[in-house]
Amino acid sequence: MGAALLANVLYSGGFVLEKRALGRLPEVTVRAPGRLLRLVLGSPLWIAGALALAAGFAAQLVVYRTLPIAAAQGLSVSGLVLLVLLSARLLGEETSGRERYALAGILGALLMVVLSLDEDTDTVGRGAPYPLLLLLCVPSLAAGVWLYRAAERRAARRHRLPTAGVEYGVAVGLLYGVSSLAVKGVSGHWAPGDLAGTLGAVLRSPYPYLLLCTGGFGLVMSQAALQRCRASLIVPVCTTVTCLYTAVLGTLSFGEALPGDPVRLALRLSGTVLAVAVLLTMPKHDAPPRPTSPREELTPR
Repeated sequence: MGAALLANVLYSGGFVLEKRALGRLPEVTVRAPGRLLRLVLGSPLWIAGALALAAGFAAQLVVYRTLPIAAAQGLSVSGLVLLVLLSARLLGEETSGRERYALAGILGALLMVVLSLDEDTDTVGRGAPYPLLLLLCVPSLAAGVWLYRAAERRAARRHRLPTAGVEYGVAVGLLYGVSSLAVKGVSGHWAPGDLAGTLGAVLRSPYPYLLLCTGGFGLVMSQAALQRCRASLIVPVCTTVTCLYTAVLGTLSFGEALPGDPVRLALRLSGTVLAVAVLLTMPKHDAPPRPTSPREELTPR
């Protein structure tokens, strides 16, 4: 539990630092990945955020070794509260009433997942069949890239309302969902007393190569999206998609059984359904800017 909370703090702080750094940089785009990487790697503030995210990744390895994957993903959603608070305080971002209700719904889903836990009966999977894992992950990566490109094309149309970033968040969330499955796989091979054996086992698995793929695409796509959209919206959407993807497909691929108790099973399934429902009802566009006063609105330009 402590490692999960630490990972949440590191992830939330890392995203906020990166967002703040991106706000000081020229516009970046996925069509020029080399320029994007050159700009962000030249920003000490962005590097600090990236290091915080890397530390969160290390904490996540511990979480996956001690909790079932569905429970671990449920706990990770708690970091959304901290993210919204930090975004408002450090980035000056405001959330609408509808978005605040959505956040409350996500936290309700988290509570249901937490209440479904039972340390005495929950099992922690250590490995997944590689063919099944690739069958799930490869189409997901393709779907994430396709959705991101489709969102880019729609955002480029003239006379279109500003995008809130939901499509970008879903696309990046799919990539990070694959990444979470790979992290879970690496944690299953981890043996602190046998570093050489662990390294050999990991390199013979598809996990490090999935991490390299999702890391490269995810870095470029997430930074371009984070620069143009509010962190207080795009990161919760991305996190929710990642959690749902990892909890559902991770439970299937790693052979972790659902709760046998009907009440706990209902809580876990209801939490998943509630999170999906909240995601589907989130606003897709930001409202157009309002004039600061009636006088300004009537002033001829």
